[in-house]
Amino acid sequence: MFGTYFYHEILRKTIIAFGTLFNDIEIKHKDKSGNGFSQLKVPIAYGPMQKFLARIEQSPNLRKEVAITLPRMAFEMVGISYDPARKSSTMQTFKVVDQANNKITKSFMPVPYNVNIRLSIMTKLNEDALQIVEQILPYFQPHFNLTIDLMEQIGEKRDIPMVLNSIQMDDDYEGDFTTRRSLVYTLDFTAKTYLFGPVDFGNDSLIKKVQVDYYTNTDRKGASRELRYVATPKALKDYNSDGATKLTEDVAANVTELPVEYGTELVSKSYIQIGEEVMFIREITGNTIRVNRGENGTTATPHEIGDLINIINSQDDELIDLDDDFGFNESTFNFNDGKIYSTTKGTDVEQP
Repeated sequence: MFGTYFYHEILRKTIIAFGTLFNDIEIKHKDKSGNGFSQLKVPIAYGPMQKFLARIEQSPNLRKEVAITLPRMAFEMVGISYDPARKSSTMQTFKVVDQANNKITKSFMPVPYNVNIRLSIMTKLNEDALQIVEQILPYFQPHFNLTIDLMEQIGEKRDIPMVLNSIQMDDDYEGDFTTRRSLVYTLDFTAKTYLFGPVDFGNDSLIKKVQVDYYTNTDRKGASRELRYVATPKALKDYNSDGATKLTEDVAANVTELPVEYGTELVSKSYIQIGEEVMFIREITGNTIRVNRGENGTTATPHEIGDLINIINSQDDELIDLDDDFGFNESTFNFNDGKIYSTTKGTDVEQP
């Protein structure tokens, strides 16, 4: 069971999305007259607060001309916990679509987890810290929703609440007047995200065929099928632009006899598409086809000489896009051979 490799990068995306919230915070310094004389964009990086504090306290080495400057912000993930309040049924599934190859399958509901993230604000002046904090707090009441593309493969985007839990302040000013001072505001957040398990697109679970066998006897052990009904999806429009032939004259929207270049390339009692209009071929005489216009919910429109005529056939049935409208190809078969259909072998077998 365990051991199937998968990595959706959900935790990584959640942490990165959290950090981007604070990318554009700035502080301004004013003179005694209230005029601004400097403006600074506060840098932010991923890492523990202690790492930056240690760098502040160190002396510059030969490779660095200056020590790390303040103000600065740092954030890091400090814990993960399961959230039972958002739990859903363990057997509940939903439909997912592989955006790359248009395959569909089922996936179990994601598991709710809380990601604890800590944001540290380090400044030298308390005024700088207050400017930064005041630009953050009004957005959290106490949460701020952030849309994250949790699984790009299936297009699963969710609004993830970023909840502000607590705020603490620590003044590291110790020692004599030569000791460097650092004010640290610590904001603890909880990101209420979701984790997905492996999604298997190897087995296409999209139903493309329905088969029903009818019996005339209620004896389940000895009865044999008498009639079989089979239904498969039927394309209502052209998908592969095959261009079997083309028009040799302009035709108006009310014309039902169309001159074509090669009538032999078309089949009577079938559907074709010219532009966006679908037509049904009633009859073919040489290079003239008689059609019903505006089929399958389309509108009859004028067409010009040289317009391609695309055939709607079984090849288009295999190319039906997900969520497209489609019809059904229906067929029936009569049997008197005494066989039954084996679901495990996928074929008709003799009764045991």
